[in-house]
Amino acid sequence: MSTTTTDSTSPTGEIGRDRRRKEDARLITGRTRWTDNITLPGMLHLAMVRSTSAHARITAVRTDAAKAAVNVVDVFTGADLADTVGVCINAWPITPDQKTPTHPPIATDRVVFAGEIVAVVVARSAAAARDAAELVEVDYEELPAVVDLADAERNQVLAHPDLGTNRSAYWKFDSAEAGTGGSVEAAIAEARTTGVVIEREFRQQRLIPSFMEPRSVVVDPTGEQITVWSATQIPHILRFALAATTGVSESKIRVIAPDVGGGFGGKLQQTPEEMVAFAVARRLAQPVKYTETRSESLLSAHHGRDQIQRMTLAATTDGRVTGLKVELAANLGAYVALVGGGVPVLGAFMFNAIYKFPAYHFGVTTYFTNTTWTDAYRGAGRPEATFAVERLMDELAAQLGEDPLVVRARNWITHEEFPFTTVSGLSYDSGNYELATEKAKALFGYDELRAEQARRRESGDPVQLGIGVSTFTEMCGLAPSRVLGTLDYGAGGWEHASIRVLATGKVEVVTGSSAHGQGHETAFSQIVADRLGVPFEDVEVLHGDTMIAPKGLDTYGSRSLVVGGEAIVRASDKVIDKARPIAAHLLEANPDDLEFVGGRFQVKGTAVAGVTIQEVAGATFVAHNLPEGTEPSLDADATFDPDNFSFPHGTHLCAVEVDTETGRVSLRKYSACDDVGVIINPLIVAGQVHGGLVQGIAQALWEGAQYDENGQLLTGSFVDYLLPTTADTISFDLDHTVSPASSNSLGAKGVGEAGTIASTPAVVNAIVDALRHLGVSNVAMPCTPYRVFQAIQQAVGQKSASGGNPS
Repeated sequence: MSTTTTDSTSPTGEIGRDRRRKEDARLITGRTRWTDNITLPGMLHLAMVRSTSAHARITAVRTDAAKAAVNVVDVFTGADLADTVGVCINAWPITPDQKTPTHPPIATDRVVFAGEIVAVVVARSAAAARDAAELVEVDYEELPAVVDLADAERNQVLAHPDLGTNRSAYWKFDSAEAGTGGSVEAAIAEARTTGVVIEREFRQQRLIPSFMEPRSVVVDPTGEQITVWSATQIPHILRFALAATTGVSESKIRVIAPDVGGGFGGKLQQTPEEMVAFAVARRLAQPVKYTETRSESLLSAHHGRDQIQRMTLAATTDGRVTGLKVELAANLGAYVALVGGGVPVLGAFMFNAIYKFPAYHFGVTTYFTNTTWTDAYRGAGRPEATFAVERLMDELAAQLGEDPLVVRARNWITHEEFPFTTVSGLSYDSGNYELATEKAKALFGYDELRAEQARRRESGDPVQLGIGVSTFTEMCGLAPSRVLGTLDYGAGGWEHASIRVLATGKVEVVTGSSAHGQGHETAFSQIVADRLGVPFEDVEVLHGDTMIAPKGLDTYGSRSLVVGGEAIVRASDKVIDKARPIAAHLLEANPDDLEFVGGRFQVKGTAVAGVTIQEVAGATFVAHNLPEGTEPSLDADATFDPDNFSFPHGTHLCAVEVDTETGRVSLRKYSACDDVGVIINPLIVAGQVHGGLVQGIAQALWEGAQYDENGQLLTGSFVDYLLPTTADTISFDLDHTVSPASSNSLGAKGVGEAGTIASTPAVVNAIVDALRHLGVSNVAMPCTPYRVFQAIQQAVGQKSASGGNPS
């Protein structure tokens, strides 16, 4: 049974406190070091020459004019750097027979997407490098390009002709084969005879992460180590990739991720630009810098999503689900990226969501196209899964003529059933879907809005009200290393932390997690202040530098708090354990007689004042009066590898108004009740949820990368790739419940991806709900006015053709 509370404030007042972020003052006033702000003596600047063709042979690269330009130092082609530039790696081959073409950071003889690097210009200024890049002439022999995922499935045009197919891999999970459930084919066959079968195809459009700070890299090869500054989420993984593919010893590479302006998975990558900059700096023995333009970022930084989802749900006539079958086609783009095909595999464990499906089958086929390669984007597989199953649950409710919340409640795991082993084999440790839904309904005014909807329909109002539901969970806190091992992932899921209590009583926290806007310095300071009983202001968090924090696996998958935070807790506890015998010696007491409360050691049951841990740190530093054989140090390290994921959940409700005469969609109200376990800082959590909501809503309504038939990106600027502003969104009503996680002592669950995962289906369900009575059962994302209007017209036409009944 899962225990749920509404208050997560700790006795010291730090856990659960609305602390303003330590980082914000320097971030919002510009007193910080973005990678592009770094300037080194003798530094040169790079500009990339990129392919204008989506698929072509390179027949000539002429660099003489560029080399002769003012302030140009040199120009290198792929052939010039081939021996030293390394390759871009794939860390997750999802099957043993996965086809994985070599991914050169700079092309030599063939390009496979528009935007691929074919040459690099080195100059004394960024402007000179960009100007000279225009002088490089590249001759191409055009080859047929496959751009659309559905075309890639047909294998008529090949993205990589040498592979003989566009198919990279097929990965499946079947509950009958795994022993976690029954046969989905049998469930579907039975439902076709005696129950209900819902079959739908959904399209997850391609998205572009669009982080605030463009990618940037500076490489300095002039010291004992080669130092790399990069706007990256993964400094430790990047160091490994550089060493593993270039032959430079890992000990000779230092990677620093300074303040990083957002990532959303888009900087979870070993990028070609980093590899090229590393090779050029070594070649010239001079520091170099590369910073992409916004159009380069949209064109060549990896994209996300891009799936075709073929879904079949089986249920009884009273609305109990009996089986779920998922077959996906996933677009890898031109190469298998760092995580690549693993993104839809992550989603495989989440299509069953919060529901008690007795039978389940999941299969994904990954395909190559001549487009920018895809990889993790906020949520990475789990938003795609949640969208599909939540759309299906609404379709089931419509088929049965029932309220979508009633149908969900009939099928979800109740709070008394936790821990619960799902049909996909995961063990959900805690949750309370009933309470989260109850609170969300009250916040939203669900019954009142349903009544208003009925009145509008009855009156024939041209602006119809739609109500969308999304009851979700996700697996985050990536991940137990042994689970990753069973999936053939190329790394573990542990995290490392060190705590240093200085002579002055200040505390340094060194973490392998690497922040890019989440508020790590604040939340981690709160945890340590709470654990050690020191002032919040006395804690400093160090991160993002492989020399200062040599061990770590970085930041992605909502793992920083539940994995990195737990490592910090364990290191803090080791500090207390090391301080205890010293405190006992100072107090002339037995260590077993001491208690540690509020940062102070004192003898149990006495009024003796005791000593603070900061006083113990001072005594340890001078080492004048320590117990015999005691090491004069309180420093401690800890590495934490979780034994399970964490499973945040929530209920999100969205109301939209749809103008049936124009197709325009307006947000009316959005309410969400999330359960992210014990909350360290409510202010940070609210910020994460708000940001996530906007990104998920943006997928539903506005965002979508588009190519023409020749593989040219049509949405290569923010004029064409539509991002929302504050003028496009509304205020959100938020609440929370607390079902503590059992996978870490903090009881925390991840929050970084929750809003993005839940909001997209809530919005699309609301749009469809507004138009269901007209015969509309789906609108393809993004749900632009044109697409909504088109769906209405098509449904009305079908209704007329069928004599008044929607087909």
